[in-house]
Amino acid sequence: MTNYKILFLDIDGTLLRPDDTIEDSSKKAIAQVKKKGVEVFLATGRPLHEISHIAEELNIESFIGYNGAYAIHKGEDIFRAPMSSSTVEKFVDIAKNNEHELVLYTHEENIFSDLESPVVKEFISAFHLHKNNSYSLDVIDKILGITLINLSENEPALYEKEDPSIHLSQVNVDGLRHCYDVIRDNVNKGIAVQHILELLSIPREAAIAFGDGMNDKEMLELVGEGFAMGNGHPDLFQYAKYKTTKVTNSGVYNGLKSLGLVD
Repeated sequence: MTNYKILFLDIDGTLLRPDDTIEDSSKKAIAQVKKKGVEVFLATGRPLHEISHIAEELNIESFIGYNGAYAIHKGEDIFRAPMSSSTVEKFVDIAKNNEHELVLYTHEENIFSDLESPVVKEFISAFHLHKNNSYSLDVIDKILGITLINLSENEPALYEKEDPSIHLSQVNVDGLRHCYDVIRDNVNKGIAVQHILELLSIPREAAIAFGDGMNDKEMLELVGEGFAMGNGHPDLFQYAKYKTTKVTNSGVYNGLKSLGLVD
């Protein structure tokens, strides 16, 4: 059996069910693999300043946040990669001209284009965001990630043609499919995972990852054992080595059990 060393877990749709709770089977599985010496990272598109309650519940101290722009290992910063301020400025302009909203994530806050917009209020409520502020130019060089809000299906192209080194990834949450994460070719969950594996001298064969959205694609491709959740985006399955059960049906537990890591 492979001696697995590290586990990367997406949050929304992978650990968190639609009702914002974590299954007991997932908690049990994470506790068991940690006992066996496996390092566990939460790997999310979310800002890290908004996930401390999840980390505490699972007793996890290592993170990839902002879709790979910032990582922490046992409380120590590993790397931080802000977005180009010119790209941020362009995207703010495109959003304004097309009646889109956006949230810009800094290390400390979620910066919104319009806090009074109904779609913004819906987004804040869905992700339980607390540290929210309004956009101003003084944050432009501190942006670690962006989520665009209120886009129709053909509108991601407006942003992608502006900067060929980015692509938009639809948020895989019911009611929020008009939202898209901005993913950079050179900054994503996969590149963050690669950096961490090199730093900790862990071969990719010893790494496991679970995800459900297209922002997990690079991460699932990079590890030795990549699991797409049964509720995952239909386009994701081709990039994962395995398809496990849904987040509401012990997906993480069943995947880890198939590797012989949990009882």
